[in-house]
Amino acid sequence: MLSHNQTMMSRYFMRNVVKICVVIIAVIITTVTLIVLLQQSKIKDVAQDIISLDGLHIPSLDSSTKPVPVFSDYIDVIEKKRAFFAYLQPEIQRQNEIILKEREMVFALQKMMLQQQDFNQYQQEVFNQLAKKYQFSSDKKLSLEQTLKMLIKRVDTIPEALVLVQAANESGWGASRFAQQGYNFFGLWCFKKGCGFVPKQRNDNAVHEVAKFRDLSHAVMTYTRNLNRHYAYKDLRMIRQNLRQADKPVSAKALAAGLSSYSERGQAYIDELLSMLRVNRKHMDTAG
Repeated sequence: MLSHNQTMMSRYFMRNVVKICVVIIAVIITTVTLIVLLQQSKIKDVAQDIISLDGLHIPSLDSSTKPVPVFSDYIDVIEKKRAFFAYLQPEIQRQNEIILKEREMVFALQKMMLQQQDFNQYQQEVFNQLAKKYQFSSDKKLSLEQTLKMLIKRVDTIPEALVLVQAANESGWGASRFAQQGYNFFGLWCFKKGCGFVPKQRNDNAVHEVAKFRDLSHAVMTYTRNLNRHYAYKDLRMIRQNLRQADKPVSAKALAAGLSSYSERGQAYIDELLSMLRVNRKHMDTAG
């Protein structure tokens, strides 16, 4: 049997062990809490750095506001093609850079949602702006999660080479009056009276006009947004998404297959674009 002193020592030892365990548990809980708070703070800080309206600003190009060059003045065909591509490429690259920034913000917003972090005022403004830009008028009402999934599919770049050959095809290498007088290199229509040029070949009961843009930046932005949100180009977006998920290059050739609705000619239009890509790629300063 234990003596009285031994019993007292044993009880004293046990009390100390319990106190030490309590302190250790408290330290562990405090440490874990601090780590979680620091991680949440880091998420918020990173999101704050990425998600901002200022972050979407890319300086405009002086060349995009100048009159369109008269490409028909070129006698040498190769020189005309190179001049045409060189004129359009800087603005195409700028618009794709803007889209990449938008895409980065969409992923950051989605990460915040998955972490159950509420958007602050500025993050909400970015979300609202992106949703407004990329939602089409016929889209049904979506939840926050559905909207972000939709944006991930739609907010993505268009290969530079594809933009260039479509511009060449739709504008006759920049010679059309719509391109020369309204920066419309893409055959884009509008449906409000006075919004553009009335086509000479328009049917009597038709109301569309060929859109007129204030500058090249406005035109290229509208074209890329059109491909990225209009229901007619959902096949293009699906091809691009599948390539992204498979970690494969998003090429002009691959996405051209999703443009059958761009022209009444359907597959013949796609075939012509593919032919133009093959013939003219050597005149482009791009690998897209």
